[in-house]
Amino acid sequence: MSRLFVLRPQPAAARTAAKAAAMGLDVRVHPLFAPEAIAWSPPPAQHFDALLLTSANGARCAGPALARYRALPAYAVGAASAQALASEGFGDVIAGKGDGSAIAARMAQDGRRHALHLAGATVAPIDSGALTITRVPVYRMIALPADPALPAAATPGSVMLVHSARAGEQLAAQLPSPRRATLHLIAISPAALSACGAGWASASAPARPQDDEMLALARALCEGQAQ
Repeated sequence: MSRLFVLRPQPAAARTAAKAAAMGLDVRVHPLFAPEAIAWSPPPAQHFDALLLTSANGARCAGPALARYRALPAYAVGAASAQALASEGFGDVIAGKGDGSAIAARMAQDGRRHALHLAGATVAPIDSGALTITRVPVYRMIALPADPALPAAATPGSVMLVHSARAGEQLAAQLPSPRRATLHLIAISPAALSACGAGWASASAPARPQDDEMLALARALCEGQAQ
């Protein structure tokens, strides 16, 4: 069976790997990045009418100051970030099912006008529409040292899951062009796909930037190779 490599940071990598294993896939976890909390100055909660998270790392890395915003209506880009907020004492978190632009549109629909976004130092662009978003970085992603076990374990036919453009750049640096010809690539977005460079046996991105959509492509690819 083809190997599936999950390259996203922990703990999200473990969630993706568990779903892949439940599909019967031969999954390996090799994170390329790890989150690191950074110092931040909490703005007054009364300046906002909602809190926004687009990554569970925002809740995990914000520290004790996060509690200042528990009275605000909380919105999360997906189930994992909603659960991270719930674990920090936030009730009735509204979870989206798309990307940052989709949850921003939902917030505007709900009448929110000024949102505090606790985020990473680098984030995907968000079409905020009528919503004013104040972004405060509370963590950054740091590249992990190159792991020689990754290219060694990436046997021909392996499938690489890439969840961000930065991960794509890191993967491209660790797997030079001659090694890519027998490996398949599934990236979460066209931008992440482009960052991985050329020369892969196949390269694709799902219609929607979601983990489950990537895994559906991976399962189809692995099953196709097994036939």
